[in-house]
Amino acid sequence: MILENIKYGRIRHLTLLDPEKNGPGNIKGVIEFINDSGSDGIMVGGSTNTDQESVDELVVAIKRSTKKPVILFPSSPEALSPHADAIFYLSLLNSSSLKYVVGYQVQSARLLKRTKMEVISVAYLVFEPGMTVGKVGSAKLIGREDVSTALDYATAAELMGFQAIYLEAGSGAPLSIDPAVVKAVCEDMTIPVLVGGGIRDPATAKKILDSGAAAVVTGTVAESDPAVLGKIVSAIKS
Repeated sequence: MILENIKYGRIRHLTLLDPEKNGPGNIKGVIEFINDSGSDGIMVGGSTNTDQESVDELVVAIKRSTKKPVILFPSSPEALSPHADAIFYLSLLNSSSLKYVVGYQVQSARLLKRTKMEVISVAYLVFEPGMTVGKVGSAKLIGREDVSTALDYATAAELMGFQAIYLEAGSGAPLSIDPAVVKAVCEDMTIPVLVGGGIRDPATAKKILDSGAAAVVTGTVAESDPAVLGKIVSAIKS
């Protein structure tokens, strides 16, 4: 069970791949870098231009080249693949659009219930600067140092029964969420907290993990500088 592996520290790092930037034709080399890095799993998803066919093709191609778990990170009900091992069933709690809070979830629920995938309900919280996901998801961005608001949302997520919380600064963000915010949330939660966005170097990744995050997610660095990916994973697991 992927959620159990996250809870008990067997999954500490996940690599996010965007179907818009990665296709079956070029993915084999990327997966080789990910395999060599020691990353514990692969998330597939993007904020824009994702559809069922491209996601499915990418998932199938990834699974040909690795035994690591593949987890869907969907932006819409169209960005699904029955070949994935699990899905982060996201609810963007700080969106001003019900579509991202519960609408897409309702639209895909019966389909997901019939699949063999592990469905992990995740409260998705987007922080400044938010980047593309903040804009597309109509997010009321949480300040990157705003402990109080972060705790408000995270506590609500826990009480509502979510299985995990994902704190997101946005893909390509120049800075990660402040480690002090991560620490405050993690200390107050009984469910695992994942953190992504703006994590570009080993020192930042280590700070986030030392702040209590169950797992760190990196995406852009895997595509732009695979050597750094290995250093980030090594720092997390040292």
